[in-house]
Amino acid sequence: MQRIDLILIGFGNVGQAFARLLLQKQAFLRQTREVDVRLVGIVTCRHGMAYQPEGLPLEECLAAVASGKSLTKFHQGQPCNDALQFIREIPATMLLETSPTQVKDGQPAISYLKAGLSSGKHVTTANKGPVVHAFGELTSLAEKAGKTFYYESTVMDGAPLFAMLRSGFPGAEITGFSGILNSCTNLLLERMSSGEDLENAITYAQSIGIAETDPTGDVDGWDAAIKLAALITIVMGIPTKPQQIEREGIANLSKAQFAQAAAEGKRWKLVCTALRAGDLVTARVAPQMVDSNSPFFTVSGTNSFLLVHSDVLPGVGLLESDPGPHTTAYGLLADVLNIASMEKGNG
Repeated sequence: MQRIDLILIGFGNVGQAFARLLLQKQAFLRQTREVDVRLVGIVTCRHGMAYQPEGLPLEECLAAVASGKSLTKFHQGQPCNDALQFIREIPATMLLETSPTQVKDGQPAISYLKAGLSSGKHVTTANKGPVVHAFGELTSLAEKAGKTFYYESTVMDGAPLFAMLRSGFPGAEITGFSGILNSCTNLLLERMSSGEDLENAITYAQSIGIAETDPTGDVDGWDAAIKLAALITIVMGIPTKPQQIEREGIANLSKAQFAQAAAEGKRWKLVCTALRAGDLVTARVAPQMVDSNSPFFTVSGTNSFLLVHSDVLPGVGLLESDPGPHTTAYGLLADVLNIASMEKGNG
């Protein structure tokens, strides 16, 4: 039985969803894949840090956080209040990073991932910041350490996008992307097309947990831009920051524009596009009116969709339905299992 010990950075919605998913899947993974995955360490800013070498009691940890209590009561060993020290000194197979994305510089997540790799751990992140601000550096550090740096959950949550792009296009050159990468704005635009104003649409999205308390990252197109930057950086090998992408949000769309779209049998979508020509990429995030011939026309609610363009396959699409913390958590687990398979194969 292969044992995989994990340290989790962050225990917010995604971190807690991962803990619940692991509780659900542990027995199944032991039976079907002969892998024993244990969460031995959790590092948080609000709820403290905890480590147990045989695995933390996840149900109790979830209950403690739900009631506003600290995780430190579950800690075994010397007290530790420094996240980087915890990452370096606590023994584990892999580090999972789920801290909030910082569009400006990707910190402190980059430092967490570096500490994980330098202390002999594989790393995976659900955080787009490290990918767009330090992908080359982290990839190089992983190679030198003989470890793996994965990032499946950074774009389209748990959909196997990067796994598909790594192995599903042998010999092909990826020439571009187009798609709907922000599920929140897709829902907002759908509700606005029915006559609701932006403010009320945001209130609804917040009530179901799709929009943040401060929704400007979605409304202004920053979330879509950083996801597109991550795709360009990882898949095309051209380092790109979200600030380099032409960006227009949805806040300035008027009721008259929605009425025009309805009269013409069209719909407004926040569309991401990237087209490569040699070493240059033209990238844009902006609202577009699409008609029924567009693959984006029927992408409804909180669904997201990406069309991958290549020199041999003009368009291959991937649709994700109803994403949320649970699907992001699965992307992390998929990375863990894929890394475990590679480690077993090398053993």
